[in-house]
Amino acid sequence: MFKKILIANRGEIACRVIQTAKKMGILTVAVYSDADKEARHVELADEAVHIGAAPSRESYLLADRIIEACKKTGAEAVHPGYGFLSENESFAKKVEEEGIAFIGPKHYSIAAMGDKIASKKLANEAKVNTIPGWNDAIETAERAVEIAKDIGYPVMIKASAGGGGKGLRVAFNDKEAFEGFTSCRNEARNSFGDDRVFIEKFVEEPRHIEIQVLGDSHGHVIYLNERECSIQRRHQKVIEEAPSPFISDATRKAMGEQAVALAKAVNYQSAGTVEFVVGKDQSFYFLEMNTRLQVEHPVTECITGLDLVELMIRVAAGEALPLTQEQVKRDGWAIECRINAEDPFRNFLPSTGRLVKFQPPAETMFASDTEHLQGVRVDTGVYEGGEIPMYYDSMIAKLIVHGKDRNHAIARMREALNGFVIRGISSNIPFQAALLAHPKFVAGDFNTGFIAENYGKGFHAEDVPHSEPDFLVALAAYVHRRYRARASGISGQLEGHGVKVGEQFVVVELGAQGEHVHHPVTVSDFHGKTGASAVTVNGKTYKIDSSLALGAVRVQGIVNDKPFVAQVERGAGKNPLALRVSNDGRQIEAMVLSPLGARLLALMPHKAPPDLSKFLMSPMPGLLVEVAVQPGQQVQAGEKLAVIEAMKMENVLFAAQDGVVGKISAAKGESLAVDQIILEFN
Repeated sequence: MFKKILIANRGEIACRVIQTAKKMGILTVAVYSDADKEARHVELADEAVHIGAAPSRESYLLADRIIEACKKTGAEAVHPGYGFLSENESFAKKVEEEGIAFIGPKHYSIAAMGDKIASKKLANEAKVNTIPGWNDAIETAERAVEIAKDIGYPVMIKASAGGGGKGLRVAFNDKEAFEGFTSCRNEARNSFGDDRVFIEKFVEEPRHIEIQVLGDSHGHVIYLNERECSIQRRHQKVIEEAPSPFISDATRKAMGEQAVALAKAVNYQSAGTVEFVVGKDQSFYFLEMNTRLQVEHPVTECITGLDLVELMIRVAAGEALPLTQEQVKRDGWAIECRINAEDPFRNFLPSTGRLVKFQPPAETMFASDTEHLQGVRVDTGVYEGGEIPMYYDSMIAKLIVHGKDRNHAIARMREALNGFVIRGISSNIPFQAALLAHPKFVAGDFNTGFIAENYGKGFHAEDVPHSEPDFLVALAAYVHRRYRARASGISGQLEGHGVKVGEQFVVVELGAQGEHVHHPVTVSDFHGKTGASAVTVNGKTYKIDSSLALGAVRVQGIVNDKPFVAQVERGAGKNPLALRVSNDGRQIEAMVLSPLGARLLALMPHKAPPDLSKFLMSPMPGLLVEVAVQPGQQVQAGEKLAVIEAMKMENVLFAAQDGVVGKISAAKGESLAVDQIILEFN
């Protein structure tokens, strides 16, 4: 076994590998860029080596620097994690040539699976289902109909040079194939100057389901069940689960056996994933193979009880797999939510900066009916007070839960999300909460188009369902009364003018444009017990009991004999006197006033926000890479004004209306803060 390994990565995956290495008694070496000198993975490793500037092309993507760090520290092996150099065949080859073990597949396996055309050819040879199609240019509409009939309807007719939805038709019969071919050709010729068209099978209601495989250097390959990864936004996975709520045992076995056949065909020696697209009739077709550890590997670890990172290390050290296919377990249900630094209410714009508060839910593990453990797991590479830099991807953490069945896992995930406190930057937790509560997700009735279909016009606060919206109002009143009770007990108060607790309040739910909603409430002692109150709002009584520590954000307790987790904080929003209350993805800002105070507030005029339409402001922190206009230039609505780079993505800012550019306030290459003015219009 290795005595020391180097992790050629950063963030949560570097921390995850270090955790397993420590358990195995292996020393670890971290590498870091300028932006990561105080990162968590650097803190956790036994040694750390600086490898360059903040941009990944000047640090984490420099193979020679990483090999040099191995030699300098005496590391005998490299774990590449995912992303960066993890699927770079020349890096894997170079590492092996230097006599260092690569904790991943051999370079020739990476090469074979890295080429889309070659991998499809290999899959065909290994008798793995590939999407039927005709990849040569088709000359006539009549020939297109013949080919479509051979493949089997429905089919997708695609222009070879297509893009942006142009030159693409789906045909369900001969007539549609004939007409679709003709219009596709015309569109392609007019839009791209290239009228070549090909046809492939159209998979209806496609799901993205992947099989985890594991091979060793002794010729053994097994599959560790499947993961359901169909909940995606712009081809990025959002929620993953294992097993899939959709496929049958027979389909699982067939997919698993084909994945193993493909892995054996390329002499695969490590953890890898074979991705399939699965139709509504459970027909499945090979998409690609990822020759590395996947982001979503923890859900497989939960249901199998295996440590995939440990198995990768053991295989790289020449050990044989410690289990056979028959010994692979499938226990319970696991779900993973990717917690990303992005603002779902502002079209998922990246959100970088300091984590003012970072309090993940407590990791819990308890014995189930089998020897496996169930509970809550948090994989992260950040800490409270740390920075989310703009140079890398937006992941803050992965939240994983393991339950006895799917409904139990969903309930546990919703509770864990309620207790996940992140402040200083925005996160996608409200969006995750909405997805988990969606009836179609709960029923397991979804495909890869789920988010586009249900949230095609963006995500808004009203999209978050809540079974008891009045509970948030009741909780605001409950917490306010606890503050009043504490204030009434302070000594030295002027006689006759001390703080009175009271029972009658009005919770004023604050609207953005001054359209406040008034909820009269009554809060009374419940069983005469400290911390227990009965709150009546809109005719319903909520009996709330909590050992709330005033000033803490997370509130846990019992409401009407059921446990709850929520978040409450004072002065967090625009109004320093208001309470911000959130639960199950829904959030309200409310002032809790006496009845007289509420009547007086209703008389206050609403102060309209200033008109900022003459400014172009940065919607996110990031690097200004281009200003596309000049002072005095006339611009039209929809014209490009500037480009901001953040978290490996370029974000183009367009003009919202016609106008003339006045002063330009920010220069190319400048690091922008959120709402910083880039330019003004005259």
